Amino acid sequence: QVQLVESGGGLVQPGGSLRLSCAASGSIISINAMGWYRQAPGKQRELVATITGGGSTNYADSVKGRFSISVANAKNTVYLQMNSLKPEDTAVYYCNANLWTPDRNLEVWGQGALVTVSS
Repeated sequence: QVQLVESGGGLVQPGGSLRLSCAASGSIISINAMGWYRQAPGKQRELVATITGGGSTNYADSVKGRFSISVANAKNTVYLQMNSLKPEDTAVYYCNANLWTPDRNLEVWGQGALVTVSS
């Protein structure tokens, strides 16, 4: 059983910063890629950022230049550093991992972390 546990969400003022963490645990052989998605009220879930095992990153245009994704491989943890936050960044942020267990390839989601950008 694999779990992704997110932390770091909360309330922040516009222009502020926040860092989300997502730690993967369980019987993990390797992680192919990890990423962050978000779902704002009344909207579809959208890709925010991804990072592959080779270190390649990809960002949504709406966050490019403001957000940064990184990993700590030894801890199977992915981070999302969010700077210059805007009210439109308000959403539930979900961590995602594509990984290998001893017997299968899995796509796993975190529980979600609420980020509220407001004065």
